[in-house]
Amino acid sequence: MGTVMLSAPQVGISFEVWQSGVVLAVSAIAAVLAHYALAVFNDGARPFMLDFIQGRTSRAATATIIFGLSAGFIFGLGAPMALSTGVLNPWLIFLPAEILGLIAPWPWLAAALGLSWGAICAFGLSTVNNAAQQLPIDFITALQQIGTPILWLFAMFPVIAVAQQFGKMRGAITFGVEAVAIVATMKLWPTMFAGAIAMALGVAMLLAFALTKDRTRRAAEQRELASQGAEAIDAARASKAAEAEAVDQLFGPNAERLRRGLPWLAILGAGVAALSATHVFAGGEATSFLIADGNVTEAAQVDFYRAFGFIPLIATTALASGAYAMAGFTFVYPVGYLTGHWVDNPVLAIAIAAVLGAAIFAVEVFALSALGRWLQHWPSVRDSADHIRNAIHESLHLAILVGSLMAALAMGGGLGVFIVGGLYLLNDAMGRPVVRMAAGPAAVIIGGVVLNLLYLVDLFAPVAA
Repeated sequence: MGTVMLSAPQVGISFEVWQSGVVLAVSAIAAVLAHYALAVFNDGARPFMLDFIQGRTSRAATATIIFGLSAGFIFGLGAPMALSTGVLNPWLIFLPAEILGLIAPWPWLAAALGLSWGAICAFGLSTVNNAAQQLPIDFITALQQIGTPILWLFAMFPVIAVAQQFGKMRGAITFGVEAVAIVATMKLWPTMFAGAIAMALGVAMLLAFALTKDRTRRAAEQRELASQGAEAIDAARASKAAEAEAVDQLFGPNAERLRRGLPWLAILGAGVAALSATHVFAGGEATSFLIADGNVTEAAQVDFYRAFGFIPLIATTALASGAYAMAGFTFVYPVGYLTGHWVDNPVLAIAIAAVLGAAIFAVEVFALSALGRWLQHWPSVRDSADHIRNAIHESLHLAILVGSLMAALAMGGGLGVFIVGGLYLLNDAMGRPVVRMAAGPAAVIIGGVVLNLLYLVDLFAPVAA
């Protein structure tokens, strides 16, 4: 299958000094941006920021809301993913940083708290990882089992999105095209990650279906208006102009607020791109394992395709709230990966990535209003983004659940499956206090602790024995 299969278990987590420095700096910057309510990472939290910006909710109340929305992702997804891959992720860095930044009453304190959290991420994870790997039941190494299902099932998200939006037949065709692409890639280019090629074809087919549908609809509308005469055409143009004016009046102040905050946002974009260039950070579940295995080009492809599912959501929530996303439209991720991959000198790589990241954020912020108007005229494309996000969630949920059960089997056999699968089902029965996507990895860690305790009292022997 080439180099994309997971390599041998890692021996701890170890960052170079310069890599740790970038982690600390970006965590501090993220906390300051959250303090000023200029950017948050959690998409679900962004709509709450407008009330905070306009003074209708307090800093403490807003931080409490954000913590409730983010805690499951931090402890159930961010921490397990980092421990199993040795690569940091946005759930572990940005979510705590934005909570700390919102709690802090002063920007200097936000920076200090963000810096402290960055130090925990850069230096503390290695201690936890090394300690866990010395236990009789090594659940950290077992967690690496999650990687294979994530890498391969993630490629299914375009298929699911096409089937949901455009029907069973086109969904089946897209699945067939991806399957052929995977088999052909594995045969002809065995060193490449076949899922990335399949994903590219799937996303291209999804966008082609959406654009074709919108163009057909617009052509039909034009014919209908032409048949009704010049007055109908003028009325339609006036209606569209009024709609665009209403959108500008609604979102204009928030767009202006983001443009005024562009110097800060450019610094953030520079930091995120520089962090991605260190290759101790990845922006997604699949890319964490790809970066960990050194498949940088494939990781860049995966995060590039993924970005298209989040552009409409990030654009509309940013315009509606006046708070941007910590990673913008997430194009800074692949740019950072590739810069760190192509430029051998780490200092030069970070500098180039920082310049590119700042430029990308500047373009994105200035394009927000125009993008919001454009999305109004291409509803199928906008809907495709919603379907992409849902499909990503569904495919990753299945992949993480399957991988968690594989990890449970590896570390504890049938008892491990019972504990991990039982905790997952119990979480569902209790109303999901831990979000479903994070419930599996969290259950693996809890199960690993339980199995080690049982070993200590001579009630369980490691599977390898």
